[in-house]
Amino acid sequence: MISVSDLSLRFSEKPLFKDVNLKFTPGNCYGIIGANGAGKSTFLKILSGEQDHDTGTITMTPGERMAVLKQDHFAYDEYSVKETVMMGYPKLYEVSKARDEIYAKADFTEEDGIKSAELEAEFGELGGYESENQIEQMLSGLGLEEEFHDSMMADLDESQKVRVLLAQAIFGNPDVLILDEPTNGLDIESITWLENFLMDFENTVIVVSHDRHFLNTICTFICDIDYGKITQFAGNYDFWYQMSQILQRQAKDQQKKNEDKMKDLRDFIQRFSSNAAQAKQATSRKRIYDKLAAEVEDLPVTSRKFPYVNFKPDREIGNNVLNVEGLNLTEEGITLLKDFNLTVNRTDKIAFVGIEHNSITELFNIIAANKKADSGSFQWGQTTSQAYLARDNNEYFANDYNITEWLKQYSKEQDDAYVRGFLGRMLFSGDESLKKVKVLSGGEKVRCMLSKIMLSGANVLIMDDPTNHLDLEAIQSLNEGLINFPGVILFTSHDHEFIQSIANRIIEITPNGVIDRMMPFDDYITDDSVTELRKKMYEGTGKKIKYRV
Repeated sequence: MISVSDLSLRFSEKPLFKDVNLKFTPGNCYGIIGANGAGKSTFLKILSGEQDHDTGTITMTPGERMAVLKQDHFAYDEYSVKETVMMGYPKLYEVSKARDEIYAKADFTEEDGIKSAELEAEFGELGGYESENQIEQMLSGLGLEEEFHDSMMADLDESQKVRVLLAQAIFGNPDVLILDEPTNGLDIESITWLENFLMDFENTVIVVSHDRHFLNTICTFICDIDYGKITQFAGNYDFWYQMSQILQRQAKDQQKKNEDKMKDLRDFIQRFSSNAAQAKQATSRKRIYDKLAAEVEDLPVTSRKFPYVNFKPDREIGNNVLNVEGLNLTEEGITLLKDFNLTVNRTDKIAFVGIEHNSITELFNIIAANKKADSGSFQWGQTTSQAYLARDNNEYFANDYNITEWLKQYSKEQDDAYVRGFLGRMLFSGDESLKKVKVLSGGEKVRCMLSKIMLSGANVLIMDDPTNHLDLEAIQSLNEGLINFPGVILFTSHDHEFIQSIANRIIEITPNGVIDRMMPFDDYITDDSVTELRKKMYEGTGKKIKYRV
């Protein structure tokens, strides 16, 4: 158990949070949420001892072990994958190394024999004999193929390292598990494996995530960082969201009542303050007025900001949307698309899912005219206009424009006030609209690209993992904007809730063909016929997938 008492932290004289009192108990998962910059990751670092705090205390039950998801992807480049995972359980790793060293000695003495027997006993007590199998199961569950299990960390790419470091954190049954954005870089199947693991985990989990489905699935409590404090709510993310909406409405209703009462009091004071007979009563009401005015001024301001996302097509889409015939693409000897065919209908909102992420990205690049296929063709309908949000948009920002100048390139209305007003709705207000685009963060670039797409008036949207880099508020706004969009959407995402709430058609590109179903995502991943088809489509490929997510 972890107890937090009277915790406070200031940055540049401004309190990030103050007077925090919380308890994190075994058997529960705590989701830490809040706007960008609210202090979520900082709070995790304070809990893990990586960062100091100004006041207060943090205590953990003596003898308990804490594991933290490491963020430095290069820290273990000199080690093997399995060794890196075992380091997550330091005591077992130390015993394992001592055991290996003693057996490697050329002059093995009787004393070494006694020591090795002790080490063997301790190794067994710590679960060492089962550890290799457990490590392999974790790595496979998190989507790292068996061929990489004996590799060196330096030979892995970023997405593979993320999986190893996550396995490291959860290995060895820690008493307290701290995870900062554990689903970043994972596909939906790996996220589902992690969800199942954490739901069965009997100790304490404290997690920061922007994945709403993940938070809904695993969390028993939500800790909301807002108004300079951390408030704990029982329940998952959806329950917190509903409660927060109710509390905000109550606060606004109370503020309106106070303002109405203040108006009545102000009118009374103005009418009777000069009347000797009523002066005492007017003075009394002045005190009530001052108290209400203070309450209105003290009403806390939320740090949460929701961008305004609303895609309005310039024209209605016709019946002929997109026809793709026989697309083929091979890169570096790997077949990404093979005789790919697709007909898109005017009411389609298609989610492309599965583990063939490069195939999906290249398909989007081809139909967006950013790349040529080896063979095959595609034809857009005459009534269509397309807008594309690619996975990598850095090329758009390699210039010296500020945000206002950048967006004006894509706006029919060239008035600065109009463009700045538009940017304000996307949370680029005041001087922020004059920031140079080449220094923007990943999330800011995505908001710029969404602004560009909204100005385009396109009736077909192509989006490759659009929630990447966005915070929960921006994801929610984008989610609602796409639900309400009357045109066609072709998209991919690692956000389960995002797919389920938007898509009415699911397409999975596999090594042996395409699965195409007119159904919601939750139905797709539980449908028996789809499960059997997926099994056949991946059979003999050497790629491990879960046939029932």
